[in-house]
Amino acid sequence: MTDLYEPMLFTRHNRPLHALWLESQAWFCAHELGRLTGRFYDGHCIRKLDPDQHRSVQLLRYGQYQATTMVSESGAYTLLAHHHIPENRHLRHWLTHEVVAVLRDGRESEMADLPRLGQMCWPGGHTASLLYWQSEPWVRLRDVPVVMAAEVPMVSSVKRKLSWRECAQRALRLHGTGD
Repeated sequence: MTDLYEPMLFTRHNRPLHALWLESQAWFCAHELGRLTGRFYDGHCIRKLDPDQHRSVQLLRYGQYQATTMVSESGAYTLLAHHHIPENRHLRHWLTHEVVAVLRDGRESEMADLPRLGQMCWPGGHTASLLYWQSEPWVRLRDVPVVMAAEVPMVSSVKRKLSWRECAQRALRLHGTGD
């Protein structure tokens, strides 16, 4: 079964951009993004992106579903950087502050009950990924050893960083000018 997607249509300088919020990411129609940058993003340009930065989906465009190459938000920024022209700065700003913001805000109410990712961090650089679901944090089974190791009390061998005042007082004492 092929998933069918209905995008939001944005317009910049009378040029359309079909965009979609999918898997917690913004995705843009590669062909239309190319038109906005003044370039044609063919298969060669798209293949330069990492595999997770592009995909083909069945997108409702102009009344019918069509196979459409989509570029993720990070892929769009990569293409803008590779094909630099001064106008891309304004296009990047528009994508970030208007298009992505609208896509994200449009999905927040729908996503309130859906699982979302998070991260726990401990001193010493230990981290574990979390899944927040039904108001509960869930830890992956493979991350349990990391969580359990972080629960063991660690001997504090790390010296705390001195404040600027403590450093100044120490320096003055070493030179015999402080009390």
